[in-house]
Amino acid sequence: MRRYRFVTVDVFTSRRFGGNPLAVLPEAEGLTEAEMQAIAREFNLSETSFVLPPADPAHHARLRIFTPKRELPFAGHPNIGTAWVLGERASRETLLLEQPAGLVRINLTRDAAGGLLCAELAAPAPLGLGSSFRAEEIAPLAGLSPADLRCDRHPPLIASVGNPFILAEVQPEALSRAAPDLAAGRALLAARPELAGRDALYLYAPVGEEIRARMFGPAFGVLEDAATGSAAAPLAGLLLHLSGREAGRWRIRQGEEMGRPSLLEAAAWREGAEIRTSVGGACVVVMEGLLSL
Repeated sequence: MRRYRFVTVDVFTSRRFGGNPLAVLPEAEGLTEAEMQAIAREFNLSETSFVLPPADPAHHARLRIFTPKRELPFAGHPNIGTAWVLGERASRETLLLEQPAGLVRINLTRDAAGGLLCAELAAPAPLGLGSSFRAEEIAPLAGLSPADLRCDRHPPLIASVGNPFILAEVQPEALSRAAPDLAAGRALLAARPELAGRDALYLYAPVGEEIRARMFGPAFGVLEDAATGSAAAPLAGLLLHLSGREAGRWRIRQGEEMGRPSLLEAAAWREGAEIRTSVGGACVVVMEGLLSL
């Protein structure tokens, strides 16, 4: 029998049982891809991360991330949570994690006693903007009417910094009414088959000085996500692109409708013709144990 240590952390929160839960296997060497997928299904969290030796010894680790249905090339809260677990075991200030989407740099901030305060990742790719949609195509995915979407600044569109999402601005009062509609998702994919694997929907609404957001990802095996760093980062990039400014920071609240309030700090800045992004937050370790195979 083989045994693997696991740690669960609540990500993008300083309160236990808030944020987005993540399972981390910090010594996953020897697991097959099929075993990783089975373990992710067993935990049944939005993502489970597996830490492996790096291909390049100059880097700290190689990271594989699985939802209950499939592997992701990059995701935000698994990087933040994994860096937190690794950072608690070693006094590093920076981690370099290899992933299919590219190398992810994560900076760790500590208090005077060395305790972790924040982990912030730099997204592996610059902002990329893809296909746009009519409100009539996207609103049904969230059980909303086209009038609930705001398209004055931009239409619903695909944006990515390593993992694509459909970003759509909605009226603030519509955000709490939204709910994933699986039949509408199947209809959209039938009409637009090129969206397969790219149809996760990230809704957002500016409220005062902050942004509220929700993410529906049935294609990932996740009806709703409590905190989505890999969507918050391209949102920051899109908002910077629309503003024409050189840099900006946004506080994004997510997960409140799920009873798992999360706070994400997203930033974007221009590097020549590109827009680069980051996202960060705090974590809380919840459980540790052994998994038997």
